[in-house]
Amino acid sequence: MKKLQIFLLIFLAVVGLSAQQSIAHDNHAKSQSNSMGISLAFDAHGSLWRVVENNGLIFVSSSRDLGETFSPPVQVTLNIQKIAADGEARPKIAIGPEGNIYLTWTEALKKPFTGYIWFSRSIDGGKSFEKPMIAHTDRAEITHRFDALNVAKTGDAKGKVTVTWVDKRDLIAAKSAAKPYEGAAIYYAVSNNQGASFLPEQKLADSSCECCRIALTNKPDGSVVAMWRHVFEGSERDHMMAEIPTQPNQAPAPKRATFGRWKIDGCPHHGAALATGGEDKDWWGYHMAWFDGGNDEAGKDASLFYARMDGEAWVSSPPKKFGKHSNQAGHPALLSRGDNVWLVWREIENKNNKIVGMFSDDGGRSWGAPKELATSAGKTDYPILLAKDNQAYLGWNTEKDGLILKGLSF
Repeated sequence: MKKLQIFLLIFLAVVGLSAQQSIAHDNHAKSQSNSMGISLAFDAHGSLWRVVENNGLIFVSSSRDLGETFSPPVQVTLNIQKIAADGEARPKIAIGPEGNIYLTWTEALKKPFTGYIWFSRSIDGGKSFEKPMIAHTDRAEITHRFDALNVAKTGDAKGKVTVTWVDKRDLIAAKSAAKPYEGAAIYYAVSNNQGASFLPEQKLADSSCECCRIALTNKPDGSVVAMWRHVFEGSERDHMMAEIPTQPNQAPAPKRATFGRWKIDGCPHHGAALATGGEDKDWWGYHMAWFDGGNDEAGKDASLFYARMDGEAWVSSPPKKFGKHSNQAGHPALLSRGDNVWLVWREIENKNNKIVGMFSDDGGRSWGAPKELATSAGKTDYPILLAKDNQAYLGWNTEKDGLILKGLSF
């Protein structure tokens, strides 16, 4: 046990997390007056939409000049809540193909590690938002946290809204029955009426990690695919992927996506990135990026990795290491358009935060040299990748320089 504690402390120091953050999972559900955790989305007209938490309330604003100025914020929540708005947890925003604006966020409840997933939408172009509702039917004061939001924009599922989250109802049930259970579970709820209501939630998989973000993307037919950090046998914290069922009574079929076999008795607070590979008839699978801590006590084997995953055979290409681990490289983001793929991540060097990126024009088979894209001192968020028309953008929220929105031309 002592050896494990030493390993955890060393590892956390290397990747830039505190021991309190990794072991006390509740830390990422604390509202802050100056929260860095935001989400961004472009609408069909090129306006940039931003959702933020401030002093326990959710606000949405828009920009018509690529983030130089924003409209007066519209208040979404009616009452002050303890809202997760930092690190792996933050409010989410998505724009539907019909122009609706969709939001989710996690409210932390009184008991440690517990929460509700809230949802709201605007059907009038962001002028107002409907009364928020809880996305799940389960109202127990347990873990429903680390929400992820997806709106399908193509195929038969066009306009379908999907919300996923980390849920501990099965862990609690197993404990009550004196049965073993590792980690938490991934649950999802689907709306087929543009967010007016949600079908009762369903379980996607057991034994997820407790505190890592869930990555979502879509196949060309609009169906949703999720990737999350999983607790495999022996407490190996690799990743799992699964398509969210589209038919009633269709059983999920989770498949292992990474094989680093990193063993750690704790939550890394370090989720994966996921993007579709190819489009329409040229679709072939998925781009994946993730962090693996290695199994050495010094942390020297820890790294970020990228791989391609075949969506049919579910076989991944050999993982490619990237990022400077000595600079605490972490929290990657991915964006793909046809054969063009952008991969960015955050590093810290000489007490300055910076975003580094790579570009591939052959579907991730080969990559150009890493380039420094932006720097900022002080507190910063994780990078966000966005697309408007045929242009890729880096979004980065910083304490010193505000929102940085930069077009990427590799």
